[in-house]
Amino acid sequence: MTSSTFPLGGDLPVHRLGFGAMRLAMGTFDGPSRSPENGIAVLRRVVELGVNHIDTAGFYNRGDVRANELIRTALAPYRDDLVIATKVGPLMGTDGMPSLQATPDQLRGLVEADLRALGTDRLDLVHLRVGGMTGPGGESIAERFGVLDGLREEGLIRHLGVSNVDAAQFAEARTVAPVAAVQNKYADDPGILAECERDGIAFVPYFPLGGGGDPLDTERLAKVAARLGSTVHQVQLALLLAESPVVLAIPGTGTLSHLEENVAAGDLTLGEEDLAELRGGQRGTRSEGP
Repeated sequence: MTSSTFPLGGDLPVHRLGFGAMRLAMGTFDGPSRSPENGIAVLRRVVELGVNHIDTAGFYNRGDVRANELIRTALAPYRDDLVIATKVGPLMGTDGMPSLQATPDQLRGLVEADLRALGTDRLDLVHLRVGGMTGPGGESIAERFGVLDGLREEGLIRHLGVSNVDAAQFAEARTVAPVAAVQNKYADDPGILAECERDGIAFVPYFPLGGGGDPLDTERLAKVAARLGSTVHQVQLALLLAESPVVLAIPGTGTLSHLEENVAAGDLTLGEEDLAELRGGQRGTRSEGP
């Protein structure tokens, strides 16, 4: 893989095309569980292909199949250059969806659970995921982010990030502790991406391959893909990476064939004609991931 790298948190160089672990346990949050043996095979192929940024969460599970445990089984002891990012905040509701939110005094338990499940003594990056299944905004996050900062000072976390936040929440978090990454839908607030670009903060769009109610503009993507001899999803990933040097893509999959397709997008170069055509229909309205 030849995609460029980004210094996550200033000191963790990662390839800008990473891997999202959500689909290891299930295709969708309300779908059936997937084979753990298949998930382990996918993860081992992930690192063989040169990917060194894996995004996961303790709530990525279906029944007894849990993404964090698959990561530990497949990859521990971890390579020195492998960066694992996780998210805390959501709690599972009675419907099996991560629709509830942890209180400040529950966050330590969630971080410690991730440490145990992943089999490590420090988490590279922990995002505070805000809002359950709702969109960003409408609440203070300072107290919860402060709890995570305390765990960072204890040495349990290396870097902190925020997820599903609006501009005010992002600004509030930055008054509490350094923010290394923002994980939002691409289209939520373009001002946040601009701020990340200005200050060297990673922007990690979730649902980069469509989903979450934001379908892709497949007509434009298909036209460019046909011209380049690639796939729609490869063009979409290449477009995301072309938008800003701070964008990190984390497409998720539970199959080896889709993994190979996604990683190959790191070698795809879009020309000016391609970018002009794609941005004409998608700039500021695109959105895959956790």
